[in-house]
Formats: sequence, C-alpha cells, structure tokens
Amino acid sequence: MEILKNRKMENWLGLLGLAGFIIALLATFISPRAYPGYNWMGQAISDLFANNAPSRELYMQFTTVSSACGVVFVTVACLYVQNRLNRTLRIGIYLFAVLTWINNIGYTVFPLSENGYAGTFQDIIHVYVVTTAVVITSIASLVVIMVGGYRHNKCRSIAIFATICLCGIIIGTIGLGIVPPAYGGLMERISVFSGSGFSFILGCYVFIGFDLVEEKHKNNIANGNISIKTKESF
Repeated sequence: MEILKNRKMENWLGLLGLAGFIIALLATFISPRAYPGYNWMGQAISDLFANNAPSRELYMQFTTVSSACGVVFVTVACLYVQNRLNRTLRIGIYLFAVLTWINNIGYTVFPLSENGYAGTFQDIIHVYVVTTAVVITSIASLVVIMVGGYRHNKCRSIAIFATICLCGIIIGTIGLGIVPPAYGGLMERISVFSGSGFSFILGCYVFIGFDLVEEKHKNNIANGNISIKTKESF
C-alpha cells in the first residue's frame, strides 16, 4: 500500500497503458459476437471493423476508448522518461509513441472497404502502407529499447520484456506466410498482441516507477546468487 501513497499523477496515468491494451483485447473477443460466421482463427482483426462488417459499430466503440487511452498514455510516457532513462531507451519509447499514433490514426482513417481484400485504394493504404509502417515501427522501437536496456544493466528488465514482445511479432509475421490461411487470424493476433502488449508493460513501469522496478529486478537476481557487473554510460 505504501507504493500507492507515493504515486504522482504521471504515475497514475500510466494505468492508461494497461487499460488501453485490455480494452483492445476485449474488442477482439467480444466484437465477433456481432459478426455471424466470423472465424477468428482464419480471419484478420481488420475484418471486424471493415466498412461493411456487421461488427464495425461495436468494435469501434471499444477501440475509440482504447485508442484514446493509448494516445494519452504514450504522450505521458514520453514526458515521464525525460531525464530518467538513457538516451537510447528514450528514443525507443519515442518510437513506440510514433507507432501508437500511426496505428490509431492509420487504421481509423483507412479501414478495409469490405471483408477480406477488395483491392481498392483504401485497402491498399490499409494493407501496404499502414500495416507496413506499424510492423516497421514496432520492430524498430523494440530493438532500440532492447539495445538501450541490455547496454545498461540498470534497465535490463524492460529490455527482456521488449525481447519477448519482439519474438512474438516475428513469430506471428513469419507465421502469416507459412501457415495455411485457416490459421492466418491466429498468427496475426500473436503479432498484434505482442506489439501492443508492450504498452501494458510500459504502463506498469510508468505506474510503479522505473527505479523501483529495476531495484526489485536486481534484488531478485541477487537472491539467485547471480552477480552483475554494472557499467553504465548515459
């Protein structure tokens, strides 16, 4: 309870990262109920909010809230990490904020014109521009965070989480080109939730505080009799 008493407004706003991710998850699990015949294993999440999708209205109600939470959160996170983390980590988090803006604005402005892929200009932008930008910025932000975290032992735990998320993105992305179409939706969800799931992790760090999280991480390592030589350069 002591940790709750010491939280500032910027820390409490970190919970928006958790809320945004959870609401986005609920959107993908609940919206198919309004889409008769929807097969989550084989169909993309984008089909849920295509212009002619029966589930579009329900899905957009969820994502309007989750997008607002996400945008406010990453903005707060960028302000929060100033003068707290090394430069490389800050750049990685700034890139993650850019990813969030691209994801929220791009998919909202350019949804699929209809279920699947109709080949319209709107579909081309959705698939080849927005999705490509999201994948590139996801990988770039997580790689930079990993470099900054592993280079400085003080921030190693967040680099470990970034590594896990990056592995999920890579597995899902590669899986889309390997597995049969009947499992394409599953692979997409692995990739999408791995990337967006980092907002949940980052939200925890902002709420609890980077210093406190890393201190506990070091204590756990010490209790496991694992020695760490710390060499930091800021």
